Amino acid sequence: MRRTRIELADGRELIYFDERDDAVRDQPDRRELPPAPPASQLRYDPLTDEWVAVAVHRQTRTFLPPAGQCPLCPSRGDRLSEIPAPGYDVAVFENRFPSLSQRIAEEPAEITPFTPVRAGQGRCEVVCFTDDHNASFAGLPPRRARTVLDALADRTAALAELPGVEQVFCFENRGVEIGVTLHHPHGQIYAYPFVTPRTRAMLGAARRHAERTGGGNLYADVLAAERAAGTRVVTSNEHWTAYVPAAARWPFEVHVAPHRPVLDIPALTDEERDALGPLHLDVLRRLDGLFDLPMPYIAAWHQAPVRVDRELGHLHLQLFSVRRAGDKLKYLAGSESGMGVFVNDIAPERAAELLRAA
Repeated sequence: MRRTRIELADGRELIYFDERDDAVRDQPDRRELPPAPPASQLRYDPLTDEWVAVAVHRQTRTFLPPAGQCPLCPSRGDRLSEIPAPGYDVAVFENRFPSLSQRIAEEPAEITPFTPVRAGQGRCEVVCFTDDHNASFAGLPPRRARTVLDALADRTAALAELPGVEQVFCFENRGVEIGVTLHHPHGQIYAYPFVTPRTRAMLGAARRHAERTGGGNLYADVLAAERAAGTRVVTSNEHWTAYVPAAARWPFEVHVAPHRPVLDIPALTDEERDALGPLHLDVLRRLDGLFDLPMPYIAAWHQAPVRVDRELGHLHLQLFSVRRAGDKLKYLAGSESGMGVFVNDIAPERAAELLRAA
């Protein structure tokens, strides 16, 4: 894989990840752009012990443009985009409308004694999987899936070195039902200046399990139990297992986990990376085959935090969809949104059975 870094017209960074060693990426960004926005504002909610990002500049971000105006397609002729090259394999660049960034103008003033405020220090990046606007991750060849994974490993390691970053989160949103604002196949990476609430909850559970069992790894033990039961396993290979968790929150939810306890994507071996692509693509194609419709989903990589409690982490990919039937979506209504208590309409065992048959 060849890695080439350039600078966009407003100073943001873009990195090409090419599968050919002779790829030339010297095309300049010919656009005239305003300066990149300053960092957002983080406000602390004392009632939930959580941080909320207030990023008012994101209100003007690009929203579902026609294919001819897609900012993730390559630049060709007079049509200029975020990608200056006329073609590319995988490209990663700083988000033009970031929730978090390293561009801190000034520290915000306190709102109340109970609501600390600080700059939204961190970084948000866009990961373009292919220059084909009409493609999907599920339709990529295994080699491209491996290139994407290598790019995520590269960026996870680099972002973890940035000042103030505590957690790196790689993810993909697919489908208007999920809330995507661009149709071009892409993912994102958030480098947070704190450990996120869901990760804190998982780390707390892992810590309590380790204390009860004399050092047991919670996720590894859960994975071993699921593999032994087999009822909710969708597919597996030598290095990975894809299964529906017994307490799945979403109508169709699959965890893809390495058999060896791994902290983050950079720690995967070449063999594990090679084995992931075909299995990952297989699961996505099964999701698309359930209702003969492109399945809206979120693909969320859970990685160990950068500094605290790293030993409690266990890398895994969580794939989940809001679609519960061909003509029905799962909405987060009163119980889910108000209280955080999920109600699943499909038994996890049934979901696994349907996915195995898809």
